[in-house]
Amino acid sequence: MLLDAINSPQDLKKLKIEELPTLALEVRQRMTEVVAANGGHLASSLGAVELIISLHYCLNLPIDKIVFDVGHQAYAHKILTGRNKDFSTLRAYQGIAGFPCKEESVFDVFTTGHSSSAVSLALGLACARDKLSPEEHFKVVAVIGDGSLSGGLCFEGLNNAGHLKKDIVVILNTNELSISPNVGAISNYLNKIISLPVYNRFKESLEKFLAKRGERGSRVLNLANKFEEGLKGLFIPGVLFEELGFRYFGPLDGHNTELLIPALKNILATKGPRIVHVVTKKGKGYFAAEKEPVRFHGTGPFDIQTGLSLAKPSGAKTYTEVFGEKLVDLAARDNKIVAITAAMPEGTGLDKFHSVFPDRFFDVGIAEAHAVCFAAGLARGGLKPVVSVYSTFLQRAYDQILEDVALQNLPVVFCVDRAGIVGEDGVTHQGIFDISFLNTVPNLAILAPKDAKELERMLEFAVKSDRPIVIRYPKGRAQNLEDINQKIEMGQSEILVEGKDFVIIALGSMVAVALEAGALLKKEGLSGTIINARFAKPIDINLFTEISKKAKFIFTIEEGITAGGFGASVEGALSRPVIKIGLPCEFICHGTRDLLLEKYGLTAVRIAGKIKSIICPG
Repeated sequence: MLLDAINSPQDLKKLKIEELPTLALEVRQRMTEVVAANGGHLASSLGAVELIISLHYCLNLPIDKIVFDVGHQAYAHKILTGRNKDFSTLRAYQGIAGFPCKEESVFDVFTTGHSSSAVSLALGLACARDKLSPEEHFKVVAVIGDGSLSGGLCFEGLNNAGHLKKDIVVILNTNELSISPNVGAISNYLNKIISLPVYNRFKESLEKFLAKRGERGSRVLNLANKFEEGLKGLFIPGVLFEELGFRYFGPLDGHNTELLIPALKNILATKGPRIVHVVTKKGKGYFAAEKEPVRFHGTGPFDIQTGLSLAKPSGAKTYTEVFGEKLVDLAARDNKIVAITAAMPEGTGLDKFHSVFPDRFFDVGIAEAHAVCFAAGLARGGLKPVVSVYSTFLQRAYDQILEDVALQNLPVVFCVDRAGIVGEDGVTHQGIFDISFLNTVPNLAILAPKDAKELERMLEFAVKSDRPIVIRYPKGRAQNLEDINQKIEMGQSEILVEGKDFVIIALGSMVAVALEAGALLKKEGLSGTIINARFAKPIDINLFTEISKKAKFIFTIEEGITAGGFGASVEGALSRPVIKIGLPCEFICHGTRDLLLEKYGLTAVRIAGKIKSIICPG
């Protein structure tokens, strides 16, 4: 196999261009086999294979820099940069990360996982490079997808890059557009002409000559530029980028290395801000991913022959499913309820809402800040917006939560999925910071259900509220615990078990763990009071104060960082020491959710052991 001999881009360059399609087949086979076993982001990576091969063939990596936006499409990059041997450990604990990771390889310039940042990062690199000596010069390429363009940050970067006229290349990889044969042929011919060195040398010389001719020369130059732009505008969808200050090349067939490599070499040899538009097919080369690119965007293990999931069926619903079904039920009874997602209808459970209430569903693209601001407008207009978003992506909208929702005290409901440890997606996706960064926002209430039924009741409570509400819940199957007190009232928790030796105040996903830990301790002769906090904010200060008078040891448990978290709020309100059990204030790597919860001591056995060691030292 050709792939076996490739440990770096330098090895890749030893191949003839005619051999590259065979290499692309081998890369696709390798990534499909590994993702089938481990899960991962497959469809985008399959679609970008020839593009990444071509970039590595044309650039001088790692001296030159490639910045990937998000990194969903970067598996081929990992395979070609010395990580093929270890690629079978993809997304496993201490194995290859599912996204670009600067600690993993010198070929990964940044650790990335959120959208729309690549152009800004690349522009910063280009500006820093231009402060170096000429012999230290390197090329900078940002690889973005069409989804990136729905994020405002991407346009901010493009606007600034076009204004500064820096030497930077942006590869726009789209898979929602198609090239008709005629338009594609004309486009390829025009791009071949305008990317040729001789054409660009002539254009630069003409510009310099006309610039010396004063006002008349400027008029002629403007006419020449308008002619080129007009000719391209007839066939090429690049006028927007030209207006932003970029030279536009494309669209090009992203699966044709014989076309891509000569074009990229010519384009890389020119100067200034350039956009190269390539069109690819998501899931290219694997039948199931081509047929269902959304399902194979992020997938668990599957059978390669059939494409079917290998996940074992379970009777329990996920928290995501419980949320999605309950919201449809509530919306059927209240036509003011509307739902908003930032390009994640399936992931957040809003796909069913979309199918039932299409006119009350809004997918705003990868634009979380806009989603929150938009929700504020809907609420101000009298509707009841529900914003469903992963915890890690809510970080991108902090200012809008503070200024546009909380300051206005508007009844926007935030349903925060994947709160806590998410597992294999790793460091950029762990939802462990939301309690801490939301804790200081005035007017905002933060709820966390102990199980499926409580999530339903909290959602019903939230859509009837007259203030902003956050409901956070974890990834995975929902618990079904015995109900003690069904009614949800603002800031009120519930006592689940009473005991004399200690108190555990548990939040959300940790309630079931606390009950199990309490049962283990009871076998050791220790009895404790276990409280379902329900609210991270406002906390049930009256109950906690009363309980604390009778307890020597108070423990809080939360699936989030303890710095500025729920436990810190309880300790501050009680003005006495509280033993806070949670996650450290650090970035947590990838691995299975169960493994990471065990590693950080958030299992019943580990918690019971810690409590016993404190109550009964020695």
